[in-house]
Amino acid sequence: MSRKHAATVSNGGYLKGDTNGNLPCLDTKMSAEKGKVVLKKKVTLLRGISIIIGTIIGAGIFISPKGILKNTGSVGMSLILWTVCGILSLFGALSYAELVPSIKKSGGHYTYVLEAFGPLPAFVRVWVELLVIRPAATAVISLAFGQYILEPLFMPCAVPELAIKLVTVVSITLVMLLNSMSVSWSARIQIFLTFCKLVAILIIIIPGIIQLSKGENQNFEDAFVGKDISIMGLPLAFYSGMYAYAGWFYLNFVTEEVENPEKNIPLAICISMTIVTVGYVLTNVAYFSVLSAGELLASEAVAVTFAEKLMGKFSLMVPIFVALSCFGSMNGGIFAVSRLFYVASREGHLPEILSMIHIRKHTPLPAVIILHPLTIVMLFIGDIYSLLNFLSFVRWLFIGLVVVGLIYLRYKRPDMPRPFKVPLFIPAMFSFACLFMVGLSLYSDPINTGFGFIITLTGIPAYYLFVVWDGKPMWFQKITDSMNRTLQIILEVVPAEQNTD
Repeated sequence: MSRKHAATVSNGGYLKGDTNGNLPCLDTKMSAEKGKVVLKKKVTLLRGISIIIGTIIGAGIFISPKGILKNTGSVGMSLILWTVCGILSLFGALSYAELVPSIKKSGGHYTYVLEAFGPLPAFVRVWVELLVIRPAATAVISLAFGQYILEPLFMPCAVPELAIKLVTVVSITLVMLLNSMSVSWSARIQIFLTFCKLVAILIIIIPGIIQLSKGENQNFEDAFVGKDISIMGLPLAFYSGMYAYAGWFYLNFVTEEVENPEKNIPLAICISMTIVTVGYVLTNVAYFSVLSAGELLASEAVAVTFAEKLMGKFSLMVPIFVALSCFGSMNGGIFAVSRLFYVASREGHLPEILSMIHIRKHTPLPAVIILHPLTIVMLFIGDIYSLLNFLSFVRWLFIGLVVVGLIYLRYKRPDMPRPFKVPLFIPAMFSFACLFMVGLSLYSDPINTGFGFIITLTGIPAYYLFVVWDGKPMWFQKITDSMNRTLQIILEVVPAEQNTD
C-alpha cells in the first residue's frame, strides 16, 4: 500500500491507456494522449443539493422515529431531539463548509483528518470506513429498501426476512453497477430520486397537517408524559437522530468534481439542511397526528402504518416512494464514499488499484466495487438497529475529530485561506456533542460500540504493517504488482493523470 513503492509499481506494474481508451501490452510504447483520464467536474449546484438531500433523506426518517421515541420516552422529547439533531447537523455541515476553500481535495473526513493530525489517524479513519462504516451504512439503508419495496406485495402479512435480504443484494448490486458505469447518469438519477423523496415526505406532511387542522391533536396532549429519558438511552436516541440527518458531509467527499466548490458547497449545504430539518420535524408532527406513541413503537414500518391508517388504498404508494428514497440514499452514499477510497489510495493508504479510473467511463470503478463483498457480509451478520448503533459509534467519533481538527488548524495554520469562516462556538459545540455521546455510548450499548472501538484500534497495527513497513519481501511485491496488472486489464482502468484545470 505504501506510496514509497509507487515508482516501482508505476514502472513495473501500471499500464496506461492510449487516446482511444485501449490498454497496451507491457512492451508497447504509449502514444501521446490528447485527453486526460481524470474525474471531471460534473457536480453542479443542483446536483450538489440532490446529493446532500438525496443521501440524507433515506431510511432515517422512516426508521429513526421508532428508535428516538423508544429512547426518549415521550412525544415531546422526541420532537425536541429531532430539532436538536437538525441544528447540530447544520453546525457540523457549516464546519465542514469552512474546510472546503482551505483544503481543496476530495475525500471528506479522511482528507481533513490527514491535514490536521497526520497519516496515522487518517489511515485509521479510512480503515474503519472500509471495514465498518460504509458496509454497515449501506446494509442498513438497503435493508430498509428491501422492507419497503416488498411491503405492498405481502400486506397485511409480514415480509419474510429472506426475501428482504435477497432483494437487498440485488439493489446493492444495481447501485454499484450504476456508479461504475457513468458519473452523469448517477447524478441524473440522484436528482430524480431526490424529487421522489420530497414527494414521499409531502405525502406524509400534508395529510398530517390536515388532521391537525381538524383538531386531531390528542397525541400531543401531555406530550412530555411517559417514560423518563435515561442517561443510558440518550446516546442511542442521539445516534438514531443523527443517523437520519447523516449525509450532509458527502458533498465534501467529491470536492474535486464540484464546479466552483468554494461557493457551491456551502450554498448547497445551507439550502439542503434547511429543507431537511423543516421536513423532518413536520414529518414527525404528522406521524403523531395519526399514530399514538404506542402505535408508532409497535410499527415495523412507520410510514406504511401511517398511510394504512389514513389513506386507504392509496397507502400502497407510500412504501414505493419510501423504497425509491432509500435507493437514492444508497446511490448518493456509494457515489461519495468511493471517492474517499480513491483519495486514500492516491495518498498511499489503500491498494494502488483503488486510485485508478476506467479508461472510457471516467469512473473510479475499483473504488466502487470494493464495497460490494464487504456490504453483503455485513448484511447477513446483524439486524437493522444493532447495525445502526455499530456504525454510529465509529462514524461520529471521527466526525467529531474532524471538527476538533478545524479548531486545531485555526491555531496551527492561521494563514490558511478561510473565505467562509464560522463562529468558533459552532464547531466547539458540535465536536463536544459528538465526542460526549460517543463516550457515553460505550456504557449504554457496550457490545456494539465496543466492537466498533476494537475494530478502530486494529487500524494502528494495520498502518505500520501495510504503510510504514518498507521491508516487505520481494516475492510479496511481485505478487502485488502482478495482481495490479491483472486487475487493470480485467477492469480496464489506469492511474488518473494530474488535473491542472
